[in-house]
Amino acid sequence: MNQMRWMLRAKRWAQHPPSAKRVKLVFAIIAACLALYAVEKTIGLPDWMQMERTPKIRLQ
Repeated sequence: MNQMRWMLRAKRWAQHPPSAKRVKLVFAIIAACLALYAVEKTIGLPDWMQMERTPKIRLQ
């Protein structure tokens, strides 16, 4: 049944494709995410963004 739903969705999308503006917006968001990921992997995170591990306090 799930395949039939996807086929109906694909049919509807083929008949009424998204506008060029929306496609550009989606690609811009994906590009921004990839750029942030690349910066994080090459340069690393700044010290203020690092999580500090705090010791767990045991209550007895």
